[in-house]
Amino acid sequence: MHFILILGAIAIAALLRLAPSQLTGDWTTRWHNALFRFLLPPSLLLIAAFAIACMGPQGQMIGVQTDSISYCLVLGWFIVALLYGGQLALKGWQSSRDLHRYPNIQLNAAPTLQTRPKPLSARLLEDSRLFSAQIGFWQPELVITQGLLQTLSSEHLEAVLAHEQAHCHYRDTFWFFWLGWLRRLTVWLPNTEALWQELLVLRELRADRWAAQRVDSLLLAEALLQVVSTPALEWETACAAFSRPVSANRLQERIDALLDDARSPRKMPWWTWSWGVLALVPLVTLPFHS
Repeated sequence: MHFILILGAIAIAALLRLAPSQLTGDWTTRWHNALFRFLLPPSLLLIAAFAIACMGPQGQMIGVQTDSISYCLVLGWFIVALLYGGQLALKGWQSSRDLHRYPNIQLNAAPTLQTRPKPLSARLLEDSRLFSAQIGFWQPELVITQGLLQTLSSEHLEAVLAHEQAHCHYRDTFWFFWLGWLRRLTVWLPNTEALWQELLVLRELRADRWAAQRVDSLLLAEALLQVVSTPALEWETACAAFSRPVSANRLQERIDALLDDARSPRKMPWWTWSWGVLALVPLVTLPFHS
């Protein structure tokens, strides 16, 4: 009976991922849709596995004998999930530790903008490429390259820094660490990579919007074009960078959004997240186990 529960959860998770996606519309609608299709399937699988683990390898469900094989499969999946999470956490910790090898500098606000009330601390990489990012978990550190400081004007640099402050404001490195863990755990489900890329782009659009409320959006768009024209410098884990390798369409989407208007995304009512209750459905089977 446990095996039927596992197959049912996998089938529903796959169907949710195969449902028609909405890649158009305003930022809020796309973000809500992408999160729903990305988060609900793995949540459903995890809750179903948790329910089976609670029921144990012995007993009956609705008069049908349960088996130990499905119980062992669930425990094995939990172990894999912990290993994936530990591996990502280790890489993130190593990235944060490696940052301390680089000098810490203070960045003053551009005189013409004054978007920051005090100097901003950053780690400086001796690299000619143009790169800036927040790296870490709950309290990430700003990382920039010497090439970025030497190439961008003070106004363009301030626009880039405003974008990076947005990632820190939204705790993007922390939340996307967990989303990245779910991505690895359910990479075998349909459309996992497509939804992951959609979330990454929406994350950058949100940071662009936040920054455009504090600096000139045209300056931000110009800085983005300058940065993407140079070879990319990538950080694997716990990183939210100003620019990352994307398709021409995705880049054009960010530029168009910046040149459009800088209004904040509308807030969705709290009840629109009630779909999360669907992930708890497998717990309904617990009373039927004896």
